[in-house]
Amino acid sequence: MLKKLIIVGVVIVAAIAGYDYVYQDHRDIENEKAEFIMSSTKIYYLFSENMVVSEQKFLNKTIQVSGLISDVSVKDLTLDDMVFCQFTETIKTSIKEKSKLKIKGRVIGFDDLLKQVKLDQCTIINQK
Repeated sequence: MLKKLIIVGVVIVAAIAGYDYVYQDHRDIENEKAEFIMSSTKIYYLFSENMVVSEQKFLNKTIQVSGLISDVSVKDLTLDDMVFCQFTETIKTSIKEKSKLKIKGRVIGFDDLLKQVKLDQCTIINQK
């Protein structure tokens, strides 16, 4: 009888631990401190020089990137044709191409085809 109780207890603890691991709280990138602050040309250069090392260093990290807007859409924009920034909500501010911008977001990788660093969950820090 004692063995059955111990086994049931272990199974319950394992189930709770597994549930907590699978259903972790989502990160709030907007309120996280940026681990790296750099220009769009700098992060692009790092990824284009050595993608493996850059992914190990930056992947899933919160960074702040600055640059000139080269393309803007409803929920995304591109800085200097090198960094693609995807927003979770519609971009509400009136931003225009060729204006300088600082953005914070999470690095999700490098697109070999388009030759762009990809960020998601982006927020606008400031606009000049």
